Amino acid sequence: MKVFGIAGHSGMGKTTLLERLVPEISSRGLVVSLIKHSHKNIEIDRPGKDSYRLREAGCSEVLLLGNDRWARCRRALRR
Repeated sequence: MKVFGIAGHSGMGKTTLLERLVPEISSRGLVVSLIKHSHKNIEIDRPGKDSYRLREAGCSEVLLLGNDRWARCRRALRR
């Protein structure tokens, strides 16, 4: 497995750079995965949806599974 990282302040062009790099890397037969960090609180599921309601009810983890995508929602452990 080969791993590299790109970091920088907001508005510096990281996403634009990756939009150009990912197709090039993929065209060479490599599989590209990405971890996107946000300093904001994020919500994948929305209030009122079953996944949100069940997470609020106490599920420590919820997997949202669609026809062509999935997302795993897990509460961050607070220290």
